[in-house]
Order: sequence, then C-alpha cells, then structure tokens
Amino acid sequence: MNEWPSSLERLRGTVGIWTSTHETLPAGQSGNVALEVENLGYSAMWIPEAWGRESFTSSSLLLSATSTLTIATGIANIWGRDAVSAANAAKTLNAAYTDRFVLGLGVSHQPLVERLRGHDYQSPLEVMREYLTAMDAAPMLAPEGQHTYARVVAALGPKMLKLGATLANGVHTYLVTPEHTAIARDIVGDHFIGVEQAVVLGESREEFLRRAHAYLEIYTGLENYRNNWRRLGFSDPDFVRGGSDRLCDVMVVHGNEHAVLAAVNEHRDAGADHVCLQVLGEDMTTPPLHEWRLIAAALEQ
Repeated sequence: MNEWPSSLERLRGTVGIWTSTHETLPAGQSGNVALEVENLGYSAMWIPEAWGRESFTSSSLLLSATSTLTIATGIANIWGRDAVSAANAAKTLNAAYTDRFVLGLGVSHQPLVERLRGHDYQSPLEVMREYLTAMDAAPMLAPEGQHTYARVVAALGPKMLKLGATLANGVHTYLVTPEHTAIARDIVGDHFIGVEQAVVLGESREEFLRRAHAYLEIYTGLENYRNNWRRLGFSDPDFVRGGSDRLCDVMVVHGNEHAVLAAVNEHRDAGADHVCLQVLGEDMTTPPLHEWRLIAAALEQ
C-alpha cells in the first residue's frame, strides 16, 4: 500500500468543499468562509487559481483562520511560479499549519496561460513532468527545508493520471463522472484520488439548468475538458457554450441533500478517496451557506 502524507490520509473517506467564493470578500475576511466550512465538519476546502488571488497567499489566509481544516489548491497553476518557489512554499505552509495544506498542481489551459500570463502553452504533460522533477531537487535552507508535503496533479487523460501516480501522491479530478473515477482508479493504483462534484441543491429544473449552464460556460470553451468528455461519450453538440442539457444533467447533480450523498457514494464506490462538493448557489460570488449547512447535516446522519 502506498504510504500517504498525513495531510492526505486525513482526507480519506471524507467530504470537502470546492469554492472560489472566498475571493469575493476582502482579503482580511476571506478566512471567515474557511472557518464556516470547518465548523460545519467538512474536512477540506479546495480553492482555484485563475483571475483571483495568488494561491499560496490565499491558502495562508485560510489556514490562519482555521485550526483543523485542510486547505487544498485545486489547482495552483504551474505557470504562476517556478518549481523551487512551489516546493518551498508548500513546505513552509505545512510546517506552519500542522500539515493542513495539500498542493494541487495543474497545467491550466491555453487561454489562461498565454493570454493571462504570457507563456507559451506547449507540451503540458512534459512541462508538468519537468516541473515535478525540479520540485524534488529544489533546495531550501530554512528550518522546514526537509518537511514533507502532499502534492496531487490535476488530471483528466490517462497520461496525466499516470504521471500523478508516478511523480506525485495522486490526482485531483474535476468535472468528471463516476465512470471516469473508476478509470482513474485503475490507472493510479493505490494513490490518492480527490474528485470535484458540482451540485445544485433543490430548486426547479429551470433554475437548475440556469445555474448548471452558467457553471459550464467557461469549461465548454476549453479543449482539455472537451477531450475528456469525448472519451466519456459526449460529442460536439454537447459543447455549446454552457453545455447541452444532457451535459448539465450528467456533470451537475440536482436534487436534495440525499441525492448529493448518493452521488458522493457513487464516486466512492468507483474508487474516490475524497469528494469535494462545489455547490452552485444563486450566484457565483456568494458563499452558499444554507446549502453547505443542509448537506453537512445530512452527512452527519
């Protein structure tokens, strides 16, 4: 059995929250969102890095506001800093905050890499391989220089999934089905799999589709996701901006909190170690506290 870092071991069999809503609050207040997630009993809060805050700085704000919650980047963009900076930042955060930080790394997407950051998006698999290798060789002379940390790779296709098992502690998958989770388990063996699952709690079908289409609008324009959906049986008509209704129904769970728990269990049965729920609230900027509380109560039953 592959030995996991303690920060991942604590996530085994648990449910977390995936959210960017903390970024809509002033920096000094963003930790309030993490504290709410912690108080509700969730094991982790996963955060993105795109147009908002730098991920390590943001993680520090969230870690300092909590005492038991794991903060995980989903994901930190490898084009945002060199490998030495990433490795050393992960060591420092884990040393300072009792191994409550998980470094999720990803190659991101061509528009975000080239237009936003000005890099040349080429050979993402090889770039990630070189980055992880460089992280392992990164020197650090501070006291935490030998501190262990957990890192997972954002992965969809089989080659990146395999890389996450060979040069990292596992993978973080996003916008996938239980079928994909089973495929990922076959590839990564006994390494960690943390799955993001989007949900709309309650609401009419009309409102569900409004929220699901708004959520999928960005992703349907990104080739990495379209390629993965093709492998799962979808086709170009499903990739209109915001996605087809069929894509919404498969990628976003709709129903009460028991439907959400059923979806979590489907991923678990397929091989997921941890599921982080992205609850799509009335809008993308407000923490969906009511829905988080309903799901948390159901998890305790």
